[in-house]
Amino acid sequence: MSPFQLSAETLTDALIDAYRNSNLLEQNRALLRIADDDVAIAFSDLLPTLNFIANLSGTDPNNNVRRSNPLTGEVEYGDRLVATYQLQAEMVIYAGGRNRNTLEARKESVLATREALRSVEQQILLQAVSAYMGVLRAEAYVDLRENNVRVLTQERQATSDRFEVGEVTRTDVAQAESRHAAAVSLLEAARGDRDVAREQFRTAVGRYPGDLVTPPNMPATAANVDEAARLAVRTHPDIRQAQREVTVAEIGMKVARGAYLPTISGQISANTDSEEKYEYRQLGITLSQPIYQGGGLAALERQAIARRDAARSSLLQTTLSVEENVGNAWARLEAAKAQIRATDLQINAAQIAFDGTREEATLGARTTLDVLDAEQELLDARASRIDAIATEYVAVYSLLSAMGLMTVDHLKLGIQTYDPAGYYNAVKHAPARLSPRGMQLDRVLRKIGRE
Repeated sequence: MSPFQLSAETLTDALIDAYRNSNLLEQNRALLRIADDDVAIAFSDLLPTLNFIANLSGTDPNNNVRRSNPLTGEVEYGDRLVATYQLQAEMVIYAGGRNRNTLEARKESVLATREALRSVEQQILLQAVSAYMGVLRAEAYVDLRENNVRVLTQERQATSDRFEVGEVTRTDVAQAESRHAAAVSLLEAARGDRDVAREQFRTAVGRYPGDLVTPPNMPATAANVDEAARLAVRTHPDIRQAQREVTVAEIGMKVARGAYLPTISGQISANTDSEEKYEYRQLGITLSQPIYQGGGLAALERQAIARRDAARSSLLQTTLSVEENVGNAWARLEAAKAQIRATDLQINAAQIAFDGTREEATLGARTTLDVLDAEQELLDARASRIDAIATEYVAVYSLLSAMGLMTVDHLKLGIQTYDPAGYYNAVKHAPARLSPRGMQLDRVLRKIGRE
């Protein structure tokens, strides 16, 4: 795609493409599928296993092995090859609750990973907003600098003409030329910043920007900062992920304590021996009870307790961080609104001052430097307003992100989103590779790979 594509597009278009083109989202979706299959692995531990075992053994030579030659009647000594076949089924009947608790922990890990995916989605969309407004700001700066160069070009020419008729001095001409050269330099810098902003947009959205349109409206957030913080604590994916991780850690304590309990398993096997031509079947039950493990089980239990404590502390710290982010985003938004109001007043006053100074200069009451200074003040006021508007938009969406609402669904982007439950529902009962559901999963994975 050409880096200078000129198709008109909105912020919604950019957000949609950022969601569809994000490699980071694809990475975290794959990590979620890994967690989904952890559930399948834990579930498989509750099911019986069936194994086929074959063994072939022999000796060369073996003088103790004799056989009669049917043609000569002579006794011959030869090698011995023996093949045995075994079909073995085994199932853990009781394991102190470890297997079932592990399954529950894996399920909670899936839910935590889903929240992590939602958090990444928020990051991707917020980066797209920042990149979008960055391009708009850079383009506005270029327009502003180009207009400034045009004005100063006219001012330089007017000053030169007045010098020719003796109305101003060589110093006035030099000041006009110096300010014009500085404006040209700043214009080139603004163009460079625009190129940088376009590259940042490409990284965030997956393509270069077209002709961007300033968003007409800003999304609704909250009535006040306290309401925003309360909503964030309930809905932010980082907090919900931390809550799930606390549950995982608490289940991990149950798993560790279950290691002290006995394990009971049952076995059924059928055996065939090719040499002796016999078959036999065997049924057995095995009980294993830890008595002394060198303190290892106690150490594992202490680790599980420490993980639980760490997870709880992490939840408290995450909550504080989310509340801080809400407060910071709200403060930046209020500051941007105040800055816009102030710059509007500044622009009006600077415009009046510039027009008056330029008129007075034509009458000889003002110098060329006075006119140039007034022009610079007006330019600075307009540049401040550009910054404030871009900052306001980013601050609004940053507040949404801090509240946990920067998602495709909440923004109503109107596109199909990744279904985190689809793959999980297909694998949670551990389908075998050659089963109908297993073959269906293979097709799903091939489709994901192509996408």
